[in-house]
Amino acid sequence: MRRNGKGSLMRPEGLPDSSSWPVVTPLSPSVVYASDTPDALDDQYEGRAQGFTYSREGHPNAVVVGARIDAMEGAEGGVMTGSGMGAVSAVVMGLLSAGDHVIGGNQLYGRSLRLMAEDLPRLGIATTLADRGDVASVEAAIRPETRMILVEVLSNPTLRLADIDGLAALCKARGILLVVDNTFTTPRAFKPFEHGADIVLHSVTKLMAGHSDAMLGYVVAKDPALTDRMRVFTVTAGLTPSPFDCWLAERGLLSFDLRFDRAEATAARLADHLADLPGVQRVIYPGRADHPDHAGAMALLDGHGCNMVSFELGGSGSGSGGRAAANAFARAAQGRLSFAPTLGDAGTTLSHPASSSHRALTPEARARLGMTEGFFRVSVGLEDPDALLEVFSEAISAAT
Repeated sequence: MRRNGKGSLMRPEGLPDSSSWPVVTPLSPSVVYASDTPDALDDQYEGRAQGFTYSREGHPNAVVVGARIDAMEGAEGGVMTGSGMGAVSAVVMGLLSAGDHVIGGNQLYGRSLRLMAEDLPRLGIATTLADRGDVASVEAAIRPETRMILVEVLSNPTLRLADIDGLAALCKARGILLVVDNTFTTPRAFKPFEHGADIVLHSVTKLMAGHSDAMLGYVVAKDPALTDRMRVFTVTAGLTPSPFDCWLAERGLLSFDLRFDRAEATAARLADHLADLPGVQRVIYPGRADHPDHAGAMALLDGHGCNMVSFELGGSGSGSGGRAAANAFARAAQGRLSFAPTLGDAGTTLSHPASSSHRALTPEARARLGMTEGFFRVSVGLEDPDALLEVFSEAISAAT
């Protein structure tokens, strides 16, 4: 640290001179960045110079991890946010206005459904839910003021496929933005821009970061002007990500392909194993021939089944009996599997939508989506596959 002639502290010196450099990206936790002069600050804000000002407006770690995800998605200038829902909010709040209409897939993540059902309408943005696998159903929901359609490639947690190619053709013909949540599928299995999407978003918290220690979102548009509008809203609303979380996520991305492939292979084995267990009523996995969208999923995802498996315990309806079986299963797996309301850890995690992601829905509404009290979503991790199958066999036996 240098001092001026009056003894006051001045800006820090740079790193010591060295013919080598850090292999790991340095963590930059500074909230504020100093400039030489007001003119220099103007140059940054007006695009004549590159630099950072206030970390809410961007910081080095967000730029680094964003660039990595850009490369994976075939995009440029992606915006990092503090969570996956921050990315969803940047899209709908950054691009839509009162009087606009947005169509959402009828099987979305629970908080996305809540945003569509409760928050957007009170702000004057009309919403409709439609079957994202049926283009005719979505087309019937379009109004003159429809500006956007938001879908997940594979729905959370029922793993049903959206007709992305059909929706992209519809949106192009009608001048509507197609927004694709690529969280479950990831760029390893699917690249939405190659199939006509206008905007792609991720909950980076999940598979991409992959260690349950970083909460982040990412969103980018094919049109840079739309990306800039979302970036401005992100800054204004304070959706900025933590430098430390970005630093952790960059580390996770370095092993992403290896983690995804290992977890996907185990997921396929687990799905087949569950289907053969007494006490399991149904298994949902896109890679299985009995999945209702199997053929379409294999074509769209280039043979990938991904790492998410859902299943339903036998005889588990919406009443207390189904919840009792769910409790017994979770207890029996305790200490060997994590029962948690999210996904994407290095280890396998169990989620129970009726008590977590979709708890705000009525039992009847959940039933219409295929989620009973005995319905579980599994995010398959990196454990030894044989040991994992044994855990599920014992826990399901104990529950049923």
